[in-house]
Order: sequence, then C-alpha cells, then structure tokens
Amino acid sequence: MGNKRNTQIINGNYCSKCEESLELPRIDGHYMLHEIQHIIHFEKGIFYTIKELLLRPGQNVKMFITKNRSRLIKPVVFIIITSLIYTIINNIFHIESGYINFEDTNNVNNSSQSSIGGIFNWIQDHYGYANIVVGMFIAFWLRLFFKKYDYNFFEILILLCFVMGIDMLLFAIFAILEGLTHFHLMQISGFIGIAYSTWAIGQFFDEYNLVSYIKSFFAYSIGMLTFSFSALLLGGVIDFLQKIKIP
Repeated sequence: MGNKRNTQIINGNYCSKCEESLELPRIDGHYMLHEIQHIIHFEKGIFYTIKELLLRPGQNVKMFITKNRSRLIKPVVFIIITSLIYTIINNIFHIESGYINFEDTNNVNNSSQSSIGGIFNWIQDHYGYANIVVGMFIAFWLRLFFKKYDYNFFEILILLCFVMGIDMLLFAIFAILEGLTHFHLMQISGFIGIAYSTWAIGQFFDEYNLVSYIKSFFAYSIGMLTFSFSALLLGGVIDFLQKIKIP
C-alpha cells in the first residue's frame, strides 16, 4: 500500500489547514502599537473592564463566569497589568508602605537577610504573582463561608483576580497622591480597598443580603491574615532549618 501524505492546500497567504499566515509580519513600531491598542481598546479592554468593575463588580464577574467571557479582559492579565501599574508608580514616588509591608527588624545590623524578610520583599517586588497567591487563600475561606453557592474554588479565584486588580489601581491612585502631597495616604487606601472588596464580593454572591457582605468582609480579612501568617511560618521554618544545618 502506498503511504498517504499529509497535504496542505495553500489559499492565498494562509494555510487552509491551520489558517496561519505563511509569512509573519515583522515586529516593528506598528506591531507594538497594535498590541497596545489590543489591550486598552474600550470594548473587552482594560478601560471598559475598570468601568464595569467599579460600577457593577459582582454582576459583571458573575456574567463573565456564567454567560459571556468576551466582555471583560482576562482576569489573570488584568491583575498582572494593574499590579504592574502600582509597582511602577510605587517605584517612581518611592512609596515604601504598600498594602503588605514588612520590616526585617531582626537583621538591621546584619548584612544577610532572613528568609522571612526575603519572602515579604519578594511579595512587594512581585505584586502581580503575589496577588494570585493571596487570592488562593482568600478563595479558600470564601468557599467555606459561601459553601451553599454553586461556585468552585477557581471561579471564586477569578472573582478575586478582578477585585484585587481594582484594589491595586486604588492603591496606585493613593500612591500618586501621597507622592505629590507628601501626606501619608496609603493607610487610607488600605481601608478603601477592603471596603471595595467587601462590597464587590458581597454583591457577587447575594447583593440584597446584608449577611453576604459581612461574610465577605470576614472571609477576605481571614484570608489576608492566613496568607501573612503562612509567609511568616514558611520563612521561620527556613531560617530555623538553616541555623541547625550541620556544616
């Protein structure tokens, strides 16, 4: 029997099988501008997503999960972009007090940094990835507090990516104001961030039930505390193991 050969029909500049362009466009200024426009264009872009999450966060995230996933920007992309915006502004104005702040007081006179200090410094330098980890802790508690609702862990994590992304933008705005006015405003942004998160999460589960907002507040707060405690515990265990390590 003769061997059948896999043939592909060429239709113009595109392959009929994979529909990929036969000649990739060169990466130049026009290409980069198109990529930026693709991210920030109004419909399905970051500006549209911000507007919808500020006005109707719970309703929009619920619609994203259950009905239409093309109206908003992808949640992981959203939280990474917003975290990057905060990090850039934080570095420009040298605002040292972020929403998670840690000072390694045990190593003030020691050139070597403790593992605890290293972990919290990594968090402050990589808010985008750290927020996703924090979201996992909060999602765990939300899953427990709202176990009667038919949302799994990952769907709740998607909610938190959107909510915490807006939090990062709020922190960025206050970082700019603090950098320009030299008034200590970041602590205020922390309270506003918690208030927004409580409202958005409560609206997502049951916007007409006061208990939903109360449970949202406690689940969010316990999740943040659990994450901070876990980071401290992990760093403490690493430091302890390093001290007892036999040369």
